[in-house]
Amino acid sequence: MAAEIVNPRSDSDNGIESADNATGEPFDPAFALHRGGKMAIQATVPVRDRDDLSLAYTPGVAKVCTAIAEQPELVHDYTWKSQVVAVVTDGTAVLGLGDIGPEASLPVMEGKAILFKQFGGVDAVPIALATTDTDEIVDTIVRLAPSFGGVNLEDISAPRCFDIERKLQERLDIPVFHDDQHGTAVVTLAALRNAAKLTGRGLGELRAVISGAGAAGVAIAKFLLEAGLGDVAVADRKGIVSRDREDLTPVKRELAELTNKAGVSGTLESALAGADVFIGVSGGTVPEAAVASMAPGAFVFAMANPNPEVHPDVAHQYAAVVATGRSDYPNQINNVLAFPGIFAGALQVRASRITEGMKIAAANALADVVGDQLAADYVIPSPFDERVAPAVTAAVAAAARAEGVARR
Repeated sequence: MAAEIVNPRSDSDNGIESADNATGEPFDPAFALHRGGKMAIQATVPVRDRDDLSLAYTPGVAKVCTAIAEQPELVHDYTWKSQVVAVVTDGTAVLGLGDIGPEASLPVMEGKAILFKQFGGVDAVPIALATTDTDEIVDTIVRLAPSFGGVNLEDISAPRCFDIERKLQERLDIPVFHDDQHGTAVVTLAALRNAAKLTGRGLGELRAVISGAGAAGVAIAKFLLEAGLGDVAVADRKGIVSRDREDLTPVKRELAELTNKAGVSGTLESALAGADVFIGVSGGTVPEAAVASMAPGAFVFAMANPNPEVHPDVAHQYAAVVATGRSDYPNQINNVLAFPGIFAGALQVRASRITEGMKIAAANALADVVGDQLAADYVIPSPFDERVAPAVTAAVAAAARAEGVARR
């Protein structure tokens, strides 16, 4: 599959149109780039003459079909299955836009597909579903699964995303990965490991506070604890998720049992007093006074886009390491650092699932790319660092073999 960028055309000498033909609005390069879509399917074999046609299609293809029917595992060798991922959404939690529906989500899903190809060499197909029913989504993906080597769930709102991922992995023997959860968690752990290393601390010494108890916040909290973080408290709109609250959903009730060893309650701001780490995946604004109350040498990972929960200029006054989700500041925590390599590694060994060990291996490999260049403004590599995808791919493939989920 090839990602095809459509260049904007212009009748003017300077390359700027006066208006967009479709919308009537002033020229916008975003619309120009997206016109006609951002990707296309491209053949990997020639069809130049009758002989080529007879091999690529009938009668030659019948031999391959018959062989696969007799030995189903051959589908991995003689089709694209082992190289392609389905990028699936229902359009209910798209970037910062919320529930905009399946059609409006397609530009994002196309974008995700070209990132898979650009950064991991993995082909991907965007699929937007016209249903928000959990069981319908699961059943639809299960029926589509024979065509794909893996499923990347994207921009599906919580708490349904948790059930969808769990039910799919129970029914499928290919990797299922909700990037909004696990991709974010992997990159966050990598950055946190390096921040701790830079300041001479271990993960077990740190107490973190997460703003946001949606898909990303829940996944980050669980994953950091799995990796050895000392303690973490998670805040939603009503305050800290704690055992004494009676308004918790089942997902948050489980979270309350796993987190907040210190037993803090009340607001996000009060929980930040003395905390070592702030992780923002919710939006909104954290008061400067709350940031100032954090422990000396704190880390502020304010990842809301486009407006971080704590502006970097404010965070730098109090924190030893500052990261955001934006590309125009150092230390961008960007999922593209994780998901292409994770799927490339899983597909390489035909893994049946993506385990916690594989994700931790990905985070460690990503952190190690920084190496001796570690600095306060460089705890996580750039998405354009060509070492990233190979390092993550190799680490994930090795972990899959070690954990017994690899099939080659």
